[in-house]
Amino acid sequence: MSKPIVTHFFDEPTNTFSYVVQDPGSKACAIVDSVLDFDYAAGRTDVRSADEIIAFIRDKGLEVEWILETHVHADHLSAAPYLHEKLGGKTGIGAKITVVQDVFGKAFNAGTEFARDGSQFDRLFEEGDTFAIGNLEGRVLHTPGHTPACLTYVIGDAAFVGDTLFMPDYGTARCDFPGGDARTLFQSIQKVLALSDETRLFLCHDYKAPEREEYQHETTVAEQRAHNVHVHSGISEEEFVKMRTERDATLDMPRLILPSVQVNMRAGHMPPPEDNGQIYLKVPINKF
Repeated sequence: MSKPIVTHFFDEPTNTFSYVVQDPGSKACAIVDSVLDFDYAAGRTDVRSADEIIAFIRDKGLEVEWILETHVHADHLSAAPYLHEKLGGKTGIGAKITVVQDVFGKAFNAGTEFARDGSQFDRLFEEGDTFAIGNLEGRVLHTPGHTPACLTYVIGDAAFVGDTLFMPDYGTARCDFPGGDARTLFQSIQKVLALSDETRLFLCHDYKAPEREEYQHETTVAEQRAHNVHVHSGISEEEFVKMRTERDATLDMPRLILPSVQVNMRAGHMPPPEDNGQIYLKVPINKF
Protein backbone atom coordinates (compact mmCIF):
# COMPACT_ATOMS: atom_id res chain seq x y z
CA MET A 1 0.00 0.00 0.00
CA SER A 2 1.31 3.47 -0.89
CA LYS A 3 2.45 5.67 1.98
CA PRO A 4 1.87 9.38 1.34
CA ILE A 5 4.06 11.97 3.02
CA VAL A 6 1.82 13.87 5.45
CA THR A 7 2.81 17.19 7.03
CA HIS A 8 0.57 18.76 9.64
CA PHE A 9 -0.04 22.42 10.53
CA PHE A 10 -1.77 23.42 13.76
CA ASP A 11 -3.91 26.47 14.47
CA GLU A 12 -4.15 26.58 18.25
CA PRO A 13 -6.88 29.27 18.50
CA THR A 14 -9.31 26.88 16.76
CA ASN A 15 -7.57 23.60 17.73
CA THR A 16 -7.47 22.73 14.03
CA PHE A 17 -5.00 20.55 12.15
CA SER A 18 -4.51 21.15 8.43
CA TYR A 19 -2.49 18.81 6.23
CA VAL A 20 -0.35 18.73 3.13
CA VAL A 21 -0.52 15.24 1.62
CA GLN A 22 2.30 14.52 -0.83
CA ASP A 23 2.84 11.76 -3.36
CA PRO A 24 6.35 10.45 -2.51
CA GLY A 25 6.93 9.64 -6.17
CA SER A 26 6.26 13.12 -7.54
CA LYS A 27 5.75 16.76 -6.54
CA ALA A 28 1.96 16.43 -6.48
CA CYS A 29 0.14 17.22 -3.25
CA ALA A 30 -3.21 18.06 -1.72
CA ILE A 31 -4.19 20.40 1.10
CA VAL A 32 -6.80 19.18 3.60
CA ASP A 33 -8.90 21.41 5.92
CA SER A 34 -7.13 24.78 5.71
CA VAL A 35 -7.70 27.66 8.13
CA LEU A 36 -8.38 31.35 7.51
CA ASP A 37 -7.47 33.22 10.71
CA PHE A 38 -10.37 35.24 12.06
CA ASP A 39 -10.56 37.70 14.94
CA TYR A 40 -14.28 37.56 15.69
CA ALA A 41 -14.28 40.50 18.10
CA ALA A 42 -12.66 42.78 15.54
CA GLY A 43 -14.26 41.24 12.44
CA ARG A 44 -10.80 40.87 10.85
CA THR A 45 -9.36 38.05 8.79
CA ASP A 46 -5.70 37.13 8.41
CA VAL A 47 -3.85 34.65 6.22
CA ARG A 48 -0.86 33.80 8.39
CA SER A 49 -1.90 30.13 8.76
CA ALA A 50 -2.48 29.76 5.03
CA ASP A 51 0.81 31.55 4.28
CA GLU A 52 2.64 28.97 6.42
CA ILE A 53 1.24 26.24 4.18
CA ILE A 54 2.06 28.23 1.03
CA ALA A 55 5.65 28.77 2.18
CA PHE A 56 6.06 25.05 2.87
CA ILE A 57 4.68 24.05 -0.53
CA ARG A 58 6.83 26.56 -2.40
CA ASP A 59 9.94 25.60 -0.43
CA LYS A 60 9.42 21.94 -1.36
CA GLY A 61 8.55 22.78 -4.97
CA LEU A 62 5.22 20.97 -4.67
CA GLU A 63 2.29 21.25 -7.05
CA VAL A 64 -1.19 21.47 -5.53
CA GLU A 65 -3.74 19.27 -7.27
CA TRP A 66 -6.50 19.37 -4.65
CA ILE A 67 -7.75 21.64 -1.86
CA LEU A 68 -10.05 19.35 0.10
CA GLU A 69 -12.60 19.90 2.86
CA THR A 70 -13.74 17.02 5.04
CA HIS A 71 -17.00 18.92 5.78
CA VAL A 72 -18.50 22.38 6.34
CA HIS A 73 -16.57 23.32 9.46
CA ALA A 74 -18.35 25.04 12.34
CA ASP A 75 -15.25 26.04 14.27
CA HIS A 76 -12.99 27.77 11.76
CA LEU A 77 -13.14 29.53 8.41
CA SER A 78 -11.65 27.84 5.36
CA ALA A 79 -8.77 29.47 3.47
CA ALA A 80 -9.54 27.53 0.29
CA PRO A 81 -10.16 30.56 -2.00
CA TYR A 82 -6.89 32.20 -0.94
CA LEU A 83 -4.92 28.98 -1.40
CA HIS A 84 -6.59 28.35 -4.76
CA GLU A 85 -5.62 31.86 -5.90
CA LYS A 86 -1.99 31.43 -4.81
CA LEU A 87 -1.38 27.77 -5.64
CA GLY A 88 -4.08 26.53 -8.02
CA GLY A 89 -5.66 23.13 -7.45
CA LYS A 90 -9.26 21.97 -7.53
CA THR A 91 -11.56 22.31 -4.52
CA GLY A 92 -13.55 19.34 -3.28
CA ILE A 93 -16.14 18.46 -0.64
CA GLY A 94 -18.91 15.91 -0.11
CA ALA A 95 -21.90 15.98 -2.46
CA LYS A 96 -24.24 16.39 0.52
CA ILE A 97 -22.97 19.97 0.81
CA THR A 98 -26.23 20.78 -0.97
CA VAL A 99 -28.18 19.65 2.12
CA VAL A 100 -26.03 21.85 4.35
CA GLN A 101 -26.40 24.79 1.96
CA ASP A 102 -30.17 24.42 1.95
CA VAL A 103 -30.43 24.31 5.76
CA PHE A 104 -28.06 27.17 6.46
CA GLY A 105 -29.03 29.19 3.40
CA LYS A 106 -32.46 29.43 5.00
CA ALA A 107 -31.08 29.96 8.51
CA PHE A 108 -29.03 32.96 7.38
CA ASN A 109 -31.63 34.16 4.88
CA ALA A 110 -29.03 34.08 2.13
CA GLY A 111 -30.18 35.83 -1.02
CA THR A 112 -30.88 34.35 -4.40
CA GLU A 113 -27.23 34.94 -5.31
CA PHE A 114 -26.31 32.03 -2.99
CA ALA A 115 -26.41 28.88 -5.08
CA ARG A 116 -27.46 25.81 -3.12
CA ASP A 117 -26.16 23.29 -5.66
CA GLY A 118 -22.54 22.97 -4.51
CA SER A 119 -21.32 24.85 -7.58
CA GLN A 120 -18.89 26.89 -5.46
CA PHE A 121 -16.68 23.76 -5.41
CA ASP A 122 -14.91 22.10 -8.34
CA ARG A 123 -15.80 18.54 -7.32
CA LEU A 124 -18.58 17.07 -5.20
CA PHE A 125 -17.55 13.64 -3.94
CA GLU A 126 -19.87 10.67 -3.46
CA GLU A 127 -19.25 7.43 -1.57
CA GLY A 128 -16.71 5.33 -3.47
CA ASP A 129 -15.43 8.11 -5.72
CA THR A 130 -11.70 8.17 -6.45
CA PHE A 131 -9.27 10.95 -7.30
CA ALA A 132 -5.54 11.21 -7.99
CA ILE A 133 -2.70 13.06 -6.27
CA GLY A 134 0.13 12.35 -8.68
CA ASN A 135 0.50 8.57 -8.56
CA LEU A 136 -1.53 8.26 -5.36
CA GLU A 137 -5.16 7.22 -5.49
CA GLY A 138 -7.58 8.80 -3.05
CA ARG A 139 -10.82 7.04 -2.16
CA VAL A 140 -13.89 8.65 -0.62
CA LEU A 141 -15.94 7.35 2.30
CA HIS A 142 -19.15 9.24 3.07
CA THR A 143 -19.10 9.43 6.87
CA PRO A 144 -22.05 11.60 7.98
CA GLY A 145 -23.42 12.00 11.48
CA HIS A 146 -21.54 15.08 12.63
CA THR A 147 -22.86 16.83 9.50
CA PRO A 148 -24.61 15.39 6.41
CA ALA A 149 -21.65 16.20 4.14
CA CYS A 150 -18.79 14.69 6.19
CA LEU A 151 -16.22 12.68 4.23
CA THR A 152 -13.20 10.58 5.07
CA TYR A 153 -10.47 10.73 2.43
CA VAL A 154 -8.48 7.46 2.28
CA ILE A 155 -5.17 8.09 0.53
CA GLY A 156 -2.83 5.12 0.55
CA ASP A 157 -2.31 4.03 4.17
CA ALA A 158 -3.65 7.37 5.48
CA ALA A 159 -7.22 8.47 6.18
CA PHE A 160 -8.32 12.03 6.91
CA VAL A 161 -11.41 11.71 9.10
CA GLY A 162 -12.37 15.33 9.75
CA ASP A 163 -14.34 15.63 13.00
CA THR A 164 -15.71 12.07 12.92
CA LEU A 165 -13.11 10.78 15.40
CA PHE A 166 -10.76 12.44 17.86
CA MET A 167 -7.79 10.90 19.66
CA PRO A 168 -8.84 7.70 21.47
CA ASP A 169 -8.69 9.41 24.87
CA TYR A 170 -11.08 12.16 23.68
CA GLY A 171 -13.71 10.27 21.71
CA THR A 172 -15.98 11.24 18.84
CA ALA A 173 -17.70 14.15 17.12
CA ARG A 174 -20.83 15.86 18.42
CA CYS A 175 -24.06 15.23 16.52
CA ASP A 176 -26.34 18.09 17.59
CA PHE A 177 -25.78 20.46 14.67
CA PRO A 178 -28.57 20.68 12.04
CA GLY A 179 -28.49 17.46 10.05
CA GLY A 180 -26.38 15.63 12.62
CA ASP A 181 -27.40 12.23 14.00
CA ALA A 182 -25.69 10.01 16.58
CA ARG A 183 -26.89 6.73 15.09
CA THR A 184 -25.62 7.77 11.66
CA LEU A 185 -22.27 8.75 13.19
CA PHE A 186 -21.89 5.34 14.84
CA GLN A 187 -22.50 3.64 11.49
CA SER A 188 -20.04 5.98 9.75
CA ILE A 189 -17.36 5.26 12.32
CA GLN A 190 -17.73 1.55 11.60
CA LYS A 191 -16.70 2.29 7.99
CA VAL A 192 -13.51 3.92 9.24
CA LEU A 193 -12.80 1.16 11.74
CA ALA A 194 -13.23 -1.43 8.95
CA LEU A 195 -10.03 -0.12 7.34
CA SER A 196 -6.86 -2.11 8.02
CA ASP A 197 -5.46 -1.95 11.56
CA GLU A 198 -2.34 -0.08 10.52
CA THR A 199 -4.19 2.67 8.63
CA ARG A 200 -2.99 6.06 9.88
CA LEU A 201 -5.87 8.31 10.93
CA PHE A 202 -5.29 12.07 10.74
CA LEU A 203 -7.64 14.19 12.82
CA CYS A 204 -9.00 17.67 12.19
CA HIS A 205 -9.00 18.70 15.87
CA ASP A 206 -7.51 17.96 19.26
CA TYR A 207 -8.46 19.47 22.60
CA LYS A 208 -6.02 17.61 24.90
CA ALA A 209 -7.92 15.11 27.00
CA PRO A 210 -7.54 15.28 30.79
CA GLU A 211 -4.11 14.08 31.93
CA ARG A 212 -2.59 14.78 28.48
CA GLU A 213 -0.35 17.82 28.10
CA GLU A 214 0.45 17.85 24.38
CA TYR A 215 -1.70 18.17 21.29
CA GLN A 216 -1.89 15.09 19.07
CA HIS A 217 -3.13 14.65 15.52
CA GLU A 218 -2.41 11.07 14.43
CA THR A 219 -3.64 7.66 15.56
CA THR A 220 -4.44 4.31 13.91
CA VAL A 221 -7.49 2.18 13.31
CA ALA A 222 -6.14 -0.42 15.76
CA GLU A 223 -5.71 2.20 18.49
CA GLN A 224 -9.22 3.53 17.94
CA ARG A 225 -10.77 0.07 18.04
CA ALA A 226 -8.95 -0.79 21.25
CA HIS A 227 -9.04 2.46 23.17
CA ASN A 228 -11.54 5.07 21.90
CA VAL A 229 -13.43 6.11 25.03
CA HIS A 230 -16.72 6.48 23.14
CA VAL A 231 -16.68 3.81 20.48
CA HIS A 232 -14.09 1.09 21.18
CA SER A 233 -14.81 -2.51 20.21
CA GLY A 234 -17.67 -3.87 22.30
CA ILE A 235 -19.65 -0.62 22.49
CA SER A 236 -23.09 -1.19 20.99
CA GLU A 237 -24.91 1.25 18.74
CA GLU A 238 -27.55 1.83 21.41
CA GLU A 239 -24.93 2.54 24.08
CA PHE A 240 -23.19 4.99 21.79
CA VAL A 241 -26.37 6.82 20.81
CA LYS A 242 -27.39 7.22 24.46
CA MET A 243 -23.94 8.49 25.49
CA ARG A 244 -23.57 10.85 22.53
CA THR A 245 -27.08 12.33 22.85
CA GLU A 246 -26.69 12.96 26.58
CA ARG A 247 -23.22 14.42 26.14
CA ASP A 248 -24.24 16.72 23.29
CA ALA A 249 -27.02 18.18 25.44
CA THR A 250 -24.32 19.59 27.77
CA LEU A 251 -22.14 21.24 25.10
CA ASP A 252 -22.01 24.93 24.18
CA MET A 253 -22.03 25.98 20.53
CA PRO A 254 -18.55 26.46 19.02
CA ARG A 255 -17.32 30.04 19.38
CA LEU A 256 -17.02 30.60 15.61
CA ILE A 257 -20.00 28.59 14.37
CA LEU A 258 -21.97 31.58 13.05
CA PRO A 259 -19.23 33.15 10.92
CA SER A 260 -17.72 29.77 9.98
CA VAL A 261 -20.85 28.24 8.51
CA GLN A 262 -21.77 31.36 6.53
CA VAL A 263 -18.33 31.36 4.90
CA ASN A 264 -17.69 27.63 4.57
CA MET A 265 -21.04 26.86 2.94
CA ARG A 266 -19.74 29.22 0.21
CA ALA A 267 -16.49 27.23 -0.17
CA GLY A 268 -14.61 29.76 1.95
CA HIS A 269 -15.91 32.84 0.17
CA MET A 270 -17.43 35.74 2.09
CA PRO A 271 -21.03 36.79 1.43
CA PRO A 272 -21.33 39.42 -1.29
CA PRO A 273 -20.83 43.07 -0.27
CA GLU A 274 -23.92 45.13 0.47
CA ASP A 275 -24.81 48.33 -1.39
CA ASN A 276 -22.19 50.33 0.58
CA GLY A 277 -19.43 47.98 -0.58
CA GLN A 278 -19.00 46.43 2.88
CA ILE A 279 -19.12 42.69 3.59
CA TYR A 280 -21.18 41.63 6.62
CA LEU A 281 -21.72 38.38 8.50
CA LYS A 282 -25.08 37.79 10.16
CA VAL A 283 -25.93 36.75 13.72
CA PRO A 284 -29.39 35.13 13.76
CA ILE A 285 -30.97 35.92 17.11
CA ASN A 286 -32.46 33.00 19.06
CA LYS A 287 -32.17 30.75 16.02
CA PHE A 288 -29.82 28.02 17.24
